[in-house]
Parts: sequence; C-alpha cells; structure tokens
Amino acid sequence: MCSHSRAAQAAGTLSLVVTLLATGCYTSAQGGGSAFSSVRFTLDSHGDIQVLGASRTAVSPAGSHAVTGGRAYPFERPAGRLLVVLRHRPEERVSRGAVRRSPPPEEASVETGFLVDTGGWALAELDGHPLQWLRRDTIRVDTTKGAAGERVRLTLSGPHGGRSGQPVAPPVQRGCEGGDRAVNRRVVLPEAVPGTAVAELLARLRERCLDVQYASLPGGARRGTVRRVEVPLAARMSPTAVIPPLDGVPVPGRLPGDRVLTDPSRPTTVVVAR
Repeated sequence: MCSHSRAAQAAGTLSLVVTLLATGCYTSAQGGGSAFSSVRFTLDSHGDIQVLGASRTAVSPAGSHAVTGGRAYPFERPAGRLLVVLRHRPEERVSRGAVRRSPPPEEASVETGFLVDTGGWALAELDGHPLQWLRRDTIRVDTTKGAAGERVRLTLSGPHGGRSGQPVAPPVQRGCEGGDRAVNRRVVLPEAVPGTAVAELLARLRERCLDVQYASLPGGARRGTVRRVEVPLAARMSPTAVIPPLDGVPVPGRLPGDRVLTDPSRPTTVVVAR
C-alpha cells in the first residue's frame, strides 16, 4: 500500500513528487510486461490519498496544484496514458491552541494528478459504481463536498475478457475539438433527474462539449445513479446551475432547456449517489 501523506502535500508539489518516487510506490510503466489489472485510489476531502491494487506500479505522480474558483488545472497528459485528477481541500495548517480558520481564497482547492499506464481500456468505478470506460482520456473526482473523515474510492480495472458493458469508443464531437477554455460558451442545459443513469447524462454533457468531474454523496437517488448535476456559469451572482435545484425551487433561466453562458475553465460536476 502506498500513501500520499498530508505532510507531503503541505511541503508542496516538488516534495510530493520526490516523496512518491523515493518510496518506490510509483513507476512510469507497468512492471514485468503484465497486462493492466486494477488500481484503486482512496482519498478524503483533505487529500490523504492512497494507491492500492495489483497494478499500482502502473501509476506515476503528475503533481499537485492549487486552483481557485472551481477551475481545473491544465495537466499535461502524455499520449497513451490515462490522467486521474483528484480534487481536495488544502491541508489545514493549525498550530496547537490556534483558532481554526478557513484556507485563504487562493488555496480554495488542490488538484493532485496521476498518470496511469492502462495499456488500453479501463473501467472507472466510483465507490463501487461504474462510471465510464476510458482509454487515453482524463477522469476527475471532486471530494471537496464530502464530510470530514469520509473516504472516496476510484477504481480502474481492465476489461478482463467478455465482461458486460465491453468498452465502446464514444462518438467524437467534432465541434468540441480545439475549444478555448478562456472563451465562455453558450449551451442548452440538459435534463437531469435523480436516478438518471450516469452514462445517459454523460452522453448529454458530451453533446454540449462540457468537461466533467464526478463527486460521490450519500442518498438522494438510487445508488450508482445521478443525484444532481452542477453546470458552471459565467456569472458572478449565480455561478452554477444546479439540476435539480438543491432546495427544490426552480430558478428561472436555470432550468433544463434554458440557454446559458458557461465557463469552460470549470468542469461540470456529476454527483453520483452512493
């Protein structure tokens, strides 16, 4: 078992990479030429990350970076690798007897990245529930909504032969290629009700060229299905369209079918019930 400790996080990105490499927990390729089997990332909301599984040697660190306003850090993903991005809160630095305070705005969140050499398709599961098949792609998980002490599990596993839900490449959205993250974009808000299948909602979001991150929370829908979706908007007063709304009260201009101006620098969050 290998762990990204909170102490390593507090020391900064360089110390994180050095610590992981020095322990021998991560290498840049799958050892021994064996096929990718499975690897599991477990983490809490403050970035205590552990990497487990038969294929953990296929994982290498990609660094940790502070992000603000819900924006995504632009990690580089080498060809043939799968990029895992785990969003969490920064480590609270509190001396003995000091009053606990919220972290400063410029450290609102931290994104820690890992590169995984899967060698082909891999099924991503969040807390035991399937999300999507991935190959040469990026998957993001946001734990900042979780309560203290809660741990989230992201598992990547190979096809293992004739497994149900065999990987199928998603249709290429030609209109999404080469989009500028600095340019806001108008989209039509998708329909999303509690209990919607993750794959169904993901297809709707792909059609709208929206980048996705996942979060896992208890209750609100059948386990493994969509609880809600949060679409980032280019508006200071109301920066997110939540579907369905948290308090159950519809917000004019923020309903499925409404055309809104989105902020492409911030991923859309798909909240999955666990």
